[in-house]
Amino acid sequence: MRIVCAMSGGVDSSVAAALLVDQGHEVVGLTMRLYDASGHERQGRGGSCCSPAEIDQARDVCAILGIPHYTVDEQERFTTHVIDDFAREYAGGRTPNPCVRCNEHVKFGPLVARARALGAEALATGHYARLEGGALLRAVDEAKDQSYFLFAVPPALLAGVRFPLGTWHKEHVRERARALGLPSADTPDSQELCFVGGRDHGEVVEARAAALGLDAGELAPGEVVDADGRVLGAHAGIHRVTIGQRRGLRIPGSSPRYVLRVIPERRQVVVGDAGSLQTHALVLDDFRRLAPLGERETLRASVQIRHRGKPAPAELELDGGRARVRFAEPVQAAAPGQAAVVYDGERVLGGGWIAEASG
Repeated sequence: MRIVCAMSGGVDSSVAAALLVDQGHEVVGLTMRLYDASGHERQGRGGSCCSPAEIDQARDVCAILGIPHYTVDEQERFTTHVIDDFAREYAGGRTPNPCVRCNEHVKFGPLVARARALGAEALATGHYARLEGGALLRAVDEAKDQSYFLFAVPPALLAGVRFPLGTWHKEHVRERARALGLPSADTPDSQELCFVGGRDHGEVVEARAAALGLDAGELAPGEVVDADGRVLGAHAGIHRVTIGQRRGLRIPGSSPRYVLRVIPERRQVVVGDAGSLQTHALVLDDFRRLAPLGERETLRASVQIRHRGKPAPAELELDGGRARVRFAEPVQAAAPGQAAVVYDGERVLGGGWIAEASG
């Protein structure tokens, strides 16, 4: 069949395309230009995806595989749904998850539409995840599993997607790339947000503030206080901190202090000890279902609150687009704005965004 393969320029999407070619499919490589990398400190290959260097590398890989390659410009969509959302969330005292938003709004919908326009029967990506019988499952390589980032992709879109690397381990992917002589074989994995580059996230927020109409007061310095409201120091802006952060607080005292919560209306950052980071319950907004779940239902499952976090047993009460989560044992540093993904074993049942976290 004809399959469009989304190619970031990295080793994973390169090998995904190669596997499809080996299987006899008619493969078309498609790379998205998502952001202007001109101001980034690091524009070389590796450490980021979809930069100009990675786009060139994707084109080189396609030439080696003997398949056509096209670049599509999605900068406007990416800015609106990912960068601007990122800036607004941090300015509001929340911790965003841009990779989930990118998959939700940018990568899958537009690419599936383009694949269909090209007469393709499917879209393939280099994500480490599996699709079986309509169910989204974890990848075989648990260390590289990316199912957490995919929960917000609508099932109707996932039905037209292939994940060739779902049963592969990363070391075998690199071995295959070297055997094929692909230039991406030893490209380092992305270690940072693609549009942040050499900056910190606070600079990104400040750079977008005027375009988003953010008031200067929203990004102004404020107080760092303890749980009793005693002022301990000052911060450079709530958009520069996140829940669980320890470094960079610059407050006196010998015991370590962590960001426990942010109070945006007061521009206050509340800090405390590590034990105070424990969370027993969450409220999730905009809950998405990837499995047959009722509008109102109580179930026992596992909930993962960050990409590298371990799924924790919990009881969930679903109520339309909202879910209440009660953990069997407390989890650490649940951050409003982050994604919480619900699993039944390896299967993704759904997920939402943390609206409230309570001890």
